[in-house]
Amino acid sequence: MTIQLHTLSNGFQIVTEHMPGLKSASIGVWVQAGGRHERAEQNGIAHFLEHMAFKGTKTRSALQIAEAIEDVGGYINAYTSREMTAYYVRVLEEDVGLGLDVVADIVLNPVFDPHEIEVERGVILQEIGQALDTPDDIIFDWLQEVAYPDQPIGRTILGESSLVGSFNRNDLTSFVADHYAPNQMILAAAGAIGHDAIVAQAEALFGHLPRVARAPGLIMPAIFGGGERRETKSLEQVHFTLGLEGPDYRDPAIYTAQVYSGVLGGGMSSRLFQEVRENRGLCYTIFAQTGAYEDTGLTTIYAGTSAEQIGELATITIDEMKRAADDMTAAEVARARAQMKAGLLMGLESVSTRAERLARLFSIWGRIPSLEETIAHIDDVTTGDVKDFAGRMAGKAGMAMALYGPAEAAPALDDLKARLAA
Repeated sequence: MTIQLHTLSNGFQIVTEHMPGLKSASIGVWVQAGGRHERAEQNGIAHFLEHMAFKGTKTRSALQIAEAIEDVGGYINAYTSREMTAYYVRVLEEDVGLGLDVVADIVLNPVFDPHEIEVERGVILQEIGQALDTPDDIIFDWLQEVAYPDQPIGRTILGESSLVGSFNRNDLTSFVADHYAPNQMILAAAGAIGHDAIVAQAEALFGHLPRVARAPGLIMPAIFGGGERRETKSLEQVHFTLGLEGPDYRDPAIYTAQVYSGVLGGGMSSRLFQEVRENRGLCYTIFAQTGAYEDTGLTTIYAGTSAEQIGELATITIDEMKRAADDMTAAEVARARAQMKAGLLMGLESVSTRAERLARLFSIWGRIPSLEETIAHIDDVTTGDVKDFAGRMAGKAGMAMALYGPAEAAPALDDLKARLAA
C-alpha cells in the first residue's frame, strides 16, 4: 500500500492510497463543514446542501448525474456529519477519471434550481418524519442535545422542520460561500488509482478556486452540559441512553475510552450484554460505544426494554459501570483491544472505508498515521489505564440521559448519578 499526499497552491488537499491487485476505487471530497458549523437559524442547512448536490449542476441534470455513475456500474452517495460533509463514488479502475469529474461537478457546480429545492425540501421533511418514527435512531439526537445544550454540536444534523421549511436559494449559496473553499476540502482516493493522475485532474478541476481565510471562532467550543430528556409515548419498549463526556480525538486517552466501552458493552462477551441480557433477560439490544470530535467526546450506552423492567435495567447499568472500576481484568482488556484491532483491519479491506479513513485522519493530523502506529496506541492501553478511566467515569458529575417510550417508571437522572457516585 502506498499513501501519498499533495496540497495545491490554493490549499486544496489530496491524499491517495494505491492498493495493488484491486479493480475498483473510491474517490470523494470531504468538506470540513457539518452541523456544528451552522448558526442556530441555519440548523439543517449542511444536510440540505448535501441533498441539493445531486439535484443538478451547470452541465448535468439530476438524472444525468445518476446515470453517469450507474451506467458504468458505479455507486454515488453523500453524508453529513457534525464536522464534515462527504461526497463520494465507487467505480471500476477505468472509470476513476469519470468518478472524480462527477464528484467535482456536484460539489462545485450545483444550480440550486428553485423547483428542485422545493422537491428536496419535501424529501428532507419526510426523512425527519421517518427519524422521529424510529425511536432507536432519534434517541441519539436527543442524547446529543442534552449532552451539549444550546450548542451547534448538540443540534440534530437533519435540522428542525420549521427551519428546513424556510431555507431558500440564498441560504444555500451563502453557506457554500462561507464553507466550501478549496482549503476547507480534502480529496481522498483509495484502491486502483494513480496518485499523479488524481493530482493532475484535481488541479484542473479545483486549482482555479481562490483560497478563503476561515473566520476566527467559526466553531463554538463544545461544553458538556448534561441533563435529562424524557419523551413519554405508548411504544412497546423504553429506549434508554446514557452519555458521559470523554476525550476528544487528539487526546491519547481516546484509545483507553474505546477499550473501556468495548469491555463495558462492545460485544456478546461484554459486561452489560452478559449481565443485562444473558443473565437477566432484560433486553434484546444493549451496547456501549465511544465517539470523538475535535474538542470533546461521548461515551454512550444504549438499551431497549419494557416499561416494567426499565428501572432494573438502568440501575444494573450503573452498577456495572461502578464495578468496572473495581474488578476490571486483564483478559477483558486484551479482548477489547483485539476487537478494536480486528475491526480496524477488517474495515480496511473496503476501498470506501480506506478513503474515508484517509480523509478523516488527514483532517485531524495533517498526515496519515501508519496502521502500525495506531495499533501500537491500542496495544499500549493497560488494565490499569482502563480501571482508572472507569473510575473517572464513575466519579464524573456530568451525565446526560434520554428516554423515549413508556418511561414513567424510569429512575431520574439525579438518582442514577447518586448511585454511580456512591
